[in-house]
Amino acid sequence: MTTKLLLVGACLVLMTISAANAAVPKATCRGGSADKPETALQGQVTRAERESGASKAAAYTCNTNLVGQYQGEGASWQLTAWKNCAYYDQRNSPDLQHPGVVVVDVSDPKNPKPSAYLSEAAMVDPWESLKVNAQRQLLAGAQLNGPGFAVYDVSADCRHPVLKASVNLSGSFGHTGDFAPDGMTYYITPVRTTPSIIAVDITNVAAPSEILIWTAPAPQNPRFHDLTISKDGNRAYVANSGGPATGFDNGLLILDISDIQKRASNPQIRIVSSVSWQDGGAAQNALPVRIGGKPYLIFTDELSNARSGVGTWAQACSKGLPPFGFARIFDISDDTNPQVVSKLMLEVHEPSNCATILADPADTPNTNLFGYSTHYCNVDDADDAKVLACSYFNAGWRFFDIKDPAKPKEIGYYKPPGRGTQALPGSQYFGTAGPTFDRPVDWASSKPSFPKDRGMSSGDVWVTTQDNGFMVLRLNQGGGGGCSSAGLPSGLLAAFAATALLRRKLRKRAPRS
Repeated sequence: MTTKLLLVGACLVLMTISAANAAVPKATCRGGSADKPETALQGQVTRAERESGASKAAAYTCNTNLVGQYQGEGASWQLTAWKNCAYYDQRNSPDLQHPGVVVVDVSDPKNPKPSAYLSEAAMVDPWESLKVNAQRQLLAGAQLNGPGFAVYDVSADCRHPVLKASVNLSGSFGHTGDFAPDGMTYYITPVRTTPSIIAVDITNVAAPSEILIWTAPAPQNPRFHDLTISKDGNRAYVANSGGPATGFDNGLLILDISDIQKRASNPQIRIVSSVSWQDGGAAQNALPVRIGGKPYLIFTDELSNARSGVGTWAQACSKGLPPFGFARIFDISDDTNPQVVSKLMLEVHEPSNCATILADPADTPNTNLFGYSTHYCNVDDADDAKVLACSYFNAGWRFFDIKDPAKPKEIGYYKPPGRGTQALPGSQYFGTAGPTFDRPVDWASSKPSFPKDRGMSSGDVWVTTQDNGFMVLRLNQGGGGGCSSAGLPSGLLAAFAATALLRRKLRKRAPRS
């Protein structure tokens, strides 16, 4: 009995210590040749794989299959979709044969092909603002660091969007943004200290006009990255992009935007709540979903706390913090007091694995930028979410079971192959690394698309990565969490194994009654 109590106590202590920095349980992959699983830490592309060319030879897969692909000239940051059509942006490069947003006809998922290119000023480089509104079947985007804004109708033929307006909005600086669910308002967020947000009236899609240009008051962080809007249009869930170099806290901001939704005269934006943290930086996006009937947010950080600016991964590690950004789940049943219920860390995020990760070579000539950080997530059904897909840059596409949001577990992944020195002028990764750098991995950065969010009842998951372009992925949901299901860092699993061995030895020595 004493031995059992000691073992239980040890487990509880280890679980308490590790709770803040624990990787989610690993996926159990298919056997035989069905998958090509990772060989090291969860998410990692090792030095040996990078330098031998193994990471360029074929994708690393677990419970996923590539159904179809259109690589094109590479992709930039964002993907959105409607019906049988996908829309993704490209890097703004003079070397592109077809500049602007690529429209992909996915009627045949095994053979996706381009059907149009959108080249208005806002679409030449909409960065992360490219979004579709399901209610009114509209596509829109805002020009990076410029005033351009364009809206298209995709209701008649999604393969050939119809331009409804291409205008300049005074005071606007595009970077990110999204529609209100009713499609009457588009919110632009510039990731600047001023303005924080530009609300655009698109009730008349032929004549977009600014409703409000607003800067968050001090001491609130005014640097708004991407945002999403509640179903009723009254709340904005904002990623407050911060970190040491910015001088602002990094975290989640919830705003009352009901005045804009109801078109009140002299509309005001009010702060409902704000939450910040130190184990992430360059906050990217907050996605509202319902799980088991309760409201949650899926939140992503683009970088680690130290890396968001001029810091390094090693500096984050020296503080005992994860070296990369990751996703986390908030319970917003009380939106005045959001509560973190889980963190979707991989083993590459665990500070205990820093020595291993920091020894890996860079994915660009001068430094690793994003590493294994996350960027965007999406769910199979925003009203009843069970499966979550997230882009994790070098770690590729990761799939999670979130039926129990407090205990998410990995169920699959797809890490596309590196493309070496292939010239891809539409790829931000290619543009960052340069034409002579041998790119050993790819950058997964877009928001994935599930059938329901593009108005379909069935289908596969659509994604882009920057060097591999547009891909149709099929997830085999037969996989599940493996032996790390206790939610412990991989470094502590050995401790449990040793404890179990000790227990067996004690049992052998104990006299029988």
